[in-house]
Amino acid sequence: MTTEINLSIVLQNPIEGTRYGLQKGKGPDYETVQGQLGSGSDLKFNFTIQLNEINGSVPTITGPFVQGPKGNRFIYIGIGSYAGHTGALWNGRIKIPLPETVFENMQPDENMFLWSCNIPGRNKDGKPVFATVKPFEGWFRQK
Repeated sequence: MTTEINLSIVLQNPIEGTRYGLQKGKGPDYETVQGQLGSGSDLKFNFTIQLNEINGSVPTITGPFVQGPKGNRFIYIGIGSYAGHTGALWNGRIKIPLPETVFENMQPDENMFLWSCNIPGRNKDGKPVFATVKPFEGWFRQK
């Protein structure tokens, strides 16, 4: 059985003038979608993942936006050249954890909810956040 789950990442306080985008696909053939330029407001990235359960097995998160091996899934937000911004001052990716345990006990009607997370766009020095978001407050359910 496959269940679609709607997700939203809110990137708070991104760097002005720097492009951000959601990574779709893996390896060198990925594409950046929903590219947005930091302009003083939070940026929002909306997308869908799939939760696959085969013959009562532990559910597995899949989909074109999902990165990493089973048990260590995540989403990438590209920054600068990783988001198609030529000549950007900042270049890299933000890694947002996507633990299967958040969704494995989901009730059948809960896929109608929007799951969301907030991530900081800057560190305490005012530079972009790169690598895995720490601390990560997790995913929460919205109606």
